Amino acid sequence: MIRITLVFAALYGGLAVCLGAFGAHAVRARISADMLAVWHTAEQYQFYHALALLAVGVLMRQGVTGTAMSVAAWSFIAGTAIFSGSLYLLAGSGIRVLGAVTPIGGLCLIIGWAALLWAVWRAHSA
Repeated sequence: MIRITLVFAALYGGLAVCLGAFGAHAVRARISADMLAVWHTAEQYQFYHALALLAVGVLMRQGVTGTAMSVAAWSFIAGTAIFSGSLYLLAGSGIRVLGAVTPIGGLCLIIGWAALLWAVWRAHSA
């Protein structure tokens, strides 16, 4: 699980840089200011959760393991893909129904943070 978590941290971080550059240079001239803001939100959340995954992987390497840490990792992985992915697709396509998928990703991210809180709390109170 540690390896998967760290691989996704690196993958999401690298993709966020690429998609940020793509948004700033290629997408910017083709979409409205509102949709560019949506793209930027996707990029920000992807970066934040790449760093969160990195932290989870490092904590796992330090011995903070268990079900809650796995839930945190998988929730961040899925939540980032769903949340940011749906926003990138919305901004790029203009298909508004994609915005209805975004809260599912947001819920996954919230679950990830709650699971991380629980795992860290349990590890340091034991």
